[in-house]
Amino acid sequence: MAKKTFESALKRLEQITSEMEQGELSLDKSLKKFDEGVGLITFCNDQLENAKARVKLLINKNDSLSEVEFDEDERGD
Repeated sequence: MAKKTFESALKRLEQITSEMEQGELSLDKSLKKFDEGVGLITFCNDQLENAKARVKLLINKNDSLSEVEFDEDERGD
């Protein structure tokens, strides 16, 4: 089995969401999909937290590395 990545987990989470939105799953299957989704969300959140920590370490300020807090409001989306 291939190593799970953020992208593959997100894609699987989208598939689960689509399957559940169709409303054709039994209660038991819906609960299993929900449980799988919770695990994927936990994995994705962990990956994002690790990435945020790495960004803090890699920001270069005044030709020296210094930690700068990540501000989600200043992303420029």
